[in-house]
Amino acid sequence: MATQQNQRKGFASATEETTKKVGNHVKDAASTVTEKASDAASFIGQKADDAAGAVGSRMQSAAGTIRHSGPQEGMLGNASSALASTLENYGRELQEHGLTGLADDVTNMIRRHPVPAIFVGIGVGFLFARLLTK
Repeated sequence: MATQQNQRKGFASATEETTKKVGNHVKDAASTVTEKASDAASFIGQKADDAAGAVGSRMQSAAGTIRHSGPQEGMLGNASSALASTLENYGRELQEHGLTGLADDVTNMIRRHPVPAIFVGIGVGFLFARLLTK
């Protein structure tokens, strides 16, 4: 009888030890996966910011083209000047702050003007629906 109890205790101890080892391996694997996912997200974020900087540079270039080759006087001149200024500003913003800065600006604008933002969202959704149903 004592031998069976010793065997049960030994089996229980071995099972507990194996369970701890498996648990440690699972924790290590989860930690590695989390670390790799974090590295991948960081890499993707960096590439997105690099692409945003390139787009910002192109926006500024387009603004210069509009400013120099567009109408200089009258209502069209004012409109082209305003468009060029807007493109320059957003292009600079993209270059300096990347997508994060642009997302923060959009978030702040929505907080300041929630009702117009809702209407813009509805309008954009309507346009996408129209484009996708044709």
